Amino acid sequence: MTDMEQMQQAFYNEAKELLPELEEALLELEQNPGDPDLVHRVFRALHTLKGSGIMFGFQEVGDLAHELETAFDRVRNGEFEADKAFLDAALRGKDHIHALLYSPEEVDPSEARNVRSRLETLLADKGAGKPAGSSEDKDASEEQTLDTGRHVYRVRFKPPHNIFATGTDPLSLVRELADLGDSYVIAHTENIPWLEDLDPEACFVWWDVILTTNQGEEAIRDVFIFVEDESELSVEAIDQGKVSEEEEEPSKKLGEILLERGDVSQEDLQRALESQQKLGEILIEIGVASPEQVQSALAEQQAVQQTARPKKESETESSIRVPAGKLDRLVNLVGELVIGQTRLAQVAAEKDDPTLTSISEELERLSDELRDNALGLRMTPIGSSFGTYRRVVRDLSAQKGKDIHMVTQGAETELDKTVIEQLNDPLVHLLRNSIDHGIEEPEERRSAGKPQQGTVTLAAEQAGGSVIISIRDDGRGMDAEAIRSKAVRKGLIAESSELSERQILNLIFEPGFSTSEEVTDISGRGVGMDVVKKNIDALRGSVEVTSEPGRGSTITVTLPLTLAIIDGLQVRVGEEYYIVPLSAVNECVELTSEEKNKNRAGRLIPLRESLVPYIRLRELFHVDGSTPDIEQVVLVASREATVGLAVDEVIGQQQTVIKNLGRIYRDVRGISGATIKGDGGIALIIDVDPLVRDVARAEAEALE
Repeated sequence: MTDMEQMQQAFYNEAKELLPELEEALLELEQNPGDPDLVHRVFRALHTLKGSGIMFGFQEVGDLAHELETAFDRVRNGEFEADKAFLDAALRGKDHIHALLYSPEEVDPSEARNVRSRLETLLADKGAGKPAGSSEDKDASEEQTLDTGRHVYRVRFKPPHNIFATGTDPLSLVRELADLGDSYVIAHTENIPWLEDLDPEACFVWWDVILTTNQGEEAIRDVFIFVEDESELSVEAIDQGKVSEEEEEPSKKLGEILLERGDVSQEDLQRALESQQKLGEILIEIGVASPEQVQSALAEQQAVQQTARPKKESETESSIRVPAGKLDRLVNLVGELVIGQTRLAQVAAEKDDPTLTSISEELERLSDELRDNALGLRMTPIGSSFGTYRRVVRDLSAQKGKDIHMVTQGAETELDKTVIEQLNDPLVHLLRNSIDHGIEEPEERRSAGKPQQGTVTLAAEQAGGSVIISIRDDGRGMDAEAIRSKAVRKGLIAESSELSERQILNLIFEPGFSTSEEVTDISGRGVGMDVVKKNIDALRGSVEVTSEPGRGSTITVTLPLTLAIIDGLQVRVGEEYYIVPLSAVNECVELTSEEKNKNRAGRLIPLRESLVPYIRLRELFHVDGSTPDIEQVVLVASREATVGLAVDEVIGQQQTVIKNLGRIYRDVRGISGATIKGDGGIALIIDVDPLVRDVARAEAEALE
């Protein structure tokens, strides 16, 4: 791969982050059209797409981004507010940029012209009332200048030595900075080596710029947006104090400026002041400051005589972009390390060697920490994908002629990046169903005494080792009796079947439940829902639906935090071994023969003045052998209930590397995967949620 191809690939990766961020900011701006922070987020994303696109050979992307950037610059300057029509055009532009980068074979050549034409029309309409540059605008601008004044900034720009290799000309950035106002530029050349040591492809020059401008700090930083992370950049608004009419000298002396910058020390300054020469000449003569540094300080001193503003300190954060494939490889290697550590721990326990045990415990501590850090690298706030879902709601509601508002909750909830990516299609499908079939038409909502605007809520929360995502709408809800009747007609259940309301509602996930015909009596739910369930099952998750006719429906998706490594509790039943996810375990208790005899009518175990139902894994998974006199019961919990799992022996806690089961075993209820034990054997991983639901339902039906 050539250098240019590598840089283009870097731009592809960068655009994958910028485009969703741009879309999210545009959608939020529609709800808060006057928010300057949102406008700035849009502007920065477009500015980056423009500069990087042109730099790496994506001219069409850069040109369109430039058009959009120019339009939003007018919004940023307060010439007009971004309304729905304007944001529609911006979103079309964003979609076209995405197509140019990731599906160029499907690009409509006329789309870019259409977007530009639409923008020009909108901007012309918005400028008709008060053209940009009119005398009224100028008067207002002059009044604003008189109110706020022009500000003086000290900009220090030290590019990295390898800046030329990135395709960036640092001098062009300095020139672009100078376009923002009156500037004085000082080039520092003291770091340039002798000719025999000079690398012609490296940059050794750095700059101080004293800039007087009516632009803000963000506008200055925008100039360096592509190189800020790799460069040493400081932008400070200078507080020079007041200059009275009687005073001709600035309140900041030359020595104060050099001290503030860190160019000289207090001792050097004191030594220079003891002489009768000019301070700048003395500092140069004694070698504690370079001519460029003194010249730069004098320029600042001159600039700050005219204007003042409180000084700000800026902080920069550094980050590094890593391909997802490398993170996946790291997690796989950590998984193998965990398996090796588990084997070592078992050998150490068998040998009963203190030295070996000590090494094993130290390795376990390190592998635990390494595991947590490796998995943490893949954890991403689920809110990063909320922008996509907002766009789905916005576009589909407009298409259907419905007024729908989307509410999001729990955006900070973190989930494995792999899970988020695979979850996208199921969630989009569920949202489409809520919008298309759940939310009523505006007239129908008014007739039912509801607000004309419907609401779809997408919420996420963490519960133990799982993340729970729910999609709620305030639509017409589902008719359980209609669903049951249709399931009977389709042959999915028998006429005589006795099902709870929850079981009936969950029939919409059965293959073949829905047809292409429009079924208004059950809200049309179920179209492709079997595919949704299949995709969620593949993530070791579960999905359930609840509904109240006339009030709305809620679809709840429960997912594991990660698909790679978990902490587990190893248990034994006969000769078989199982792993119970530790995040679901509350405690372990004993079940004696006496307690079994007391509760022959039902499988209940006393626990602090209450009775908890339990199931035997031996019977559930048809393990040969008889139960021991004293069984161990592992109490596990989900959102619905607490249930006991009766086993022969609780062995102890261990890190568990999750291995997927083959196709034949994927649909075994109550099993989510397998892992390799320390002795090389296999242990099955218990899927707690469906087992708890089964017991909770059985108990509820027994009480009915």
